[in-house]
Amino acid sequence: MKISISGIRGVYGKDFVPEDVIKFCNGFSKLIRSGKCVIGRDTRTTGEMIEKLVTATMLERGIDVYNLGIIPTPVIFRKAKEVGAGIIITSSHNPLEWNGLKFIIDGRGITQEELEIVKNERNSDRTNIGKEIIIESNYIHDAVNIIGKLKKTQHVTIDIGGGSAKEIAPKLLQEIGCQVETINDELSNCSRGPDPTSDKLTELISKTKNVGFAFDLDSDRVITVMNGKKKSSDITLGLGVVKAIKLGIKKFVLSIDSSLGVEKYIIKHGGQVWRSKVGEANVIQMMIKNNAEAGGEGSSGGFILKEFNMCRDGLLTSGLIASMIDDGSIQKDIEFFESFSQTRNKIPIESILHDKVIAEIAKKLKMKYEIDQLDGIKININDNTWSLIRKSNTEDIIRISTESNDKRLLEKIQTEMIKKVECCYDEIK
Repeated sequence: MKISISGIRGVYGKDFVPEDVIKFCNGFSKLIRSGKCVIGRDTRTTGEMIEKLVTATMLERGIDVYNLGIIPTPVIFRKAKEVGAGIIITSSHNPLEWNGLKFIIDGRGITQEELEIVKNERNSDRTNIGKEIIIESNYIHDAVNIIGKLKKTQHVTIDIGGGSAKEIAPKLLQEIGCQVETINDELSNCSRGPDPTSDKLTELISKTKNVGFAFDLDSDRVITVMNGKKKSSDITLGLGVVKAIKLGIKKFVLSIDSSLGVEKYIIKHGGQVWRSKVGEANVIQMMIKNNAEAGGEGSSGGFILKEFNMCRDGLLTSGLIASMIDDGSIQKDIEFFESFSQTRNKIPIESILHDKVIAEIAKKLKMKYEIDQLDGIKININDNTWSLIRKSNTEDIIRISTESNDKRLLEKIQTEMIKKVECCYDEIK
């Protein structure tokens, strides 16, 4: 089981069990000041039974439960901002046998300090039994007000991925003026895996005319398909940034592993950039600290528009990108982002060894490079090239990312870093 500010995640019934659900929900109830909590889930088969456990636990703690059912994570975040708290039953892009809990307070993910309270097993005093209430969301109406209407109808293909975007994504894009075709509506006969960032998206590519979007199971991640090609997750983030700049936004926070190309684009257009640790909650905390209006994570195509939602919002991002398809400059913007290439690899390593492996790698790399240890180990090779080695918050893996505008150098550095990780792991295990 993985426990972090990104959520509680594990293989349900194996290392994430009903007792864990009760324990963490009890802990989270201590953070809720409004006495109200929104609950929603993605389409995993274990979601319904976990939802019943979450609901019963929160009601027993005297919390009123507002149940949205199967619904995208961004919709839950927006409603949770309204009522004060929220719990999402999801493990996002993880394999289907996984599930988990994600906690929202004051419209944002929990901090490290709040996570320590969630992990505390002691029950708070109960004063009454809560009520269960079925509600609806104004998400689509509110999102359309931000995105605006298209001047010309665009054909958009959506790869639902068998996830929670099934109802919301087509309606949102239709509302702004798109003609929408969907594929992979149901999880039971989906042609791809739960993570669109790692899937080839062959079916979506073959069926996309103007633009296509692929979502993960809870719709915080989105990947863009254009001109017969799957675009990198950093391109999706970059296009969200392009729209934000058009809306007059100047202050951005990017996770430490997001594209240098996106940072340079922001600066080129008079903006300011701060870098945060990887993780949506870390990006949000830095946005709040610096009064930044937008940002996100390149690794997930996770664009964040703070005014609208304090989370990665794949639904809103798809609408923002669709609204720019007729803009003659969008292709030049894509070409600028694509002048930088990024490669990402992951090496399976048990979580218990992550810190030891990272420490050993840092020791070796210090002999050759200057390193930044804000989050893992970041090596700035030159003004246009960097590499990052860090432990995952959500999986038993160590991630290695390298970016450069020189493809030969990119391959050389990535190969070197992969060997470093494998070598240090072999020495320690």
